[in-house]
Amino acid sequence: MEETKNWKSRALIIGAVIGAVSGLGAAYILIRRAEEAQTRPQLTTGDGVKIGMGLAGILKLISDIATNK
Repeated sequence: MEETKNWKSRALIIGAVIGAVSGLGAAYILIRRAEEAQTRPQLTTGDGVKIGMGLAGILKLISDIATNK
């Protein structure tokens, strides 16, 4: 029972860290590009949809990997 709980907690922690690092990286890139263009970053509705679809695709890939073992 303890071993089952341990790997679940570990997976959640690793996922949270990867998500946080990825989010920080994306924000850094967005800020850097805005500074280069000397404008404020503006995300349109279309950009939001593209990001959402990309994230959905990544989550599906991860899900497929987990279920195909």
